[in-house]
Amino acid sequence: MTLDTRESRAGVRTEEANSRRSYGRWVWGPLLLAVLVLSISVAVTIGPTDLGVLDVWAVVGERLGVTDSDLNPLHEGIVWQLRMPRVLTAAAVGAGLALSGVVMQALTRNPLADPFLLGLSSGASTGAVLVLLLGMSMALPLAAFIGALLALAAALTLARSLGAITPSRTVLAGLAVSSFASALTSLLVFWHAQGDSFREVLNWLLGSLAGADWTTVGISWPVLIAVGIPIVLYGRVLDAFAFGDTAALALGVDVSRTRLILLAGAAMLTGAMVSVSGSIGFVGLVLPNAVRLMVGSRHHRLLPLTLLLGASFMVWVDTAARTLFDPRELPVGIITVLIGAPVFVLVLVRNRGRA
Repeated sequence: MTLDTRESRAGVRTEEANSRRSYGRWVWGPLLLAVLVLSISVAVTIGPTDLGVLDVWAVVGERLGVTDSDLNPLHEGIVWQLRMPRVLTAAAVGAGLALSGVVMQALTRNPLADPFLLGLSSGASTGAVLVLLLGMSMALPLAAFIGALLALAAALTLARSLGAITPSRTVLAGLAVSSFASALTSLLVFWHAQGDSFREVLNWLLGSLAGADWTTVGISWPVLIAVGIPIVLYGRVLDAFAFGDTAALALGVDVSRTRLILLAGAAMLTGAMVSVSGSIGFVGLVLPNAVRLMVGSRHHRLLPLTLLLGASFMVWVDTAARTLFDPRELPVGIITVLIGAPVFVLVLVRNRGRA
């Protein structure tokens, strides 16, 4: 077989693979969107009270002034005041963390990176634990969000002090900030937490959506829309980062400015989600890699599909957390780790040949 023949066949295989992935984009997109809508509808019906999907949509229609609901006020309250805001918050948290994971993996060129790489989770934990110990639970989302942003600022300042902000310097700076914030959180818990406050702090640190209401929906969804949608539009720019900073610069990308914008966006997204759910790991690590297996690594496909998969995934994880051991509720973070850790091992094995 001649060299030309081999190159021709290799080109055909590459073209066929790209064609399948492009086709897969149009299949997976509507499919994952339908799965998300169905997941939200069904998850609201699951619980001690017997409800159906049509009952859920009847209540939604009544609240929107479109239809009338025949359900009694108690069942309407269960749908609208208890389950619907919790399911919607779970969807936003899953989408936000998964989307942030894609960004962090692209900017660091590391498929094992996650949204908490820059110490965001540790910073949010410090802020949340501080207000919980002070008895200011109402300020928890704001404190966690501010803590995450302060961690980002500290990590970027440290990375900048070492020279230009590169992936390796960013990771090392994030590791230092994360370690310091974790130690500070542990000190606060050891010195002040006791009784009910200790249980409340532990519940938040393990991740939980038990306190979700329409306020948490009002925090998570506007941030997801305002920050997440622009990030999705950066798909082709993130493709340029896959070949390194020099290649991205040659393609006309302002590397430093773009990296800073995307890191800040991912931090805001992560901070907002962590502020309403607590520290939930592995979502932003595992799901982007799962979507890559379906559609490849092109970010204009990867970003929107990961967002949709993350939303559906978190809806079902939270549903399992509140129902599997009813009347006791399992922290969401425990379930994500139980699922994510084995998948993480598979990701390690799959990427063992990379530098």
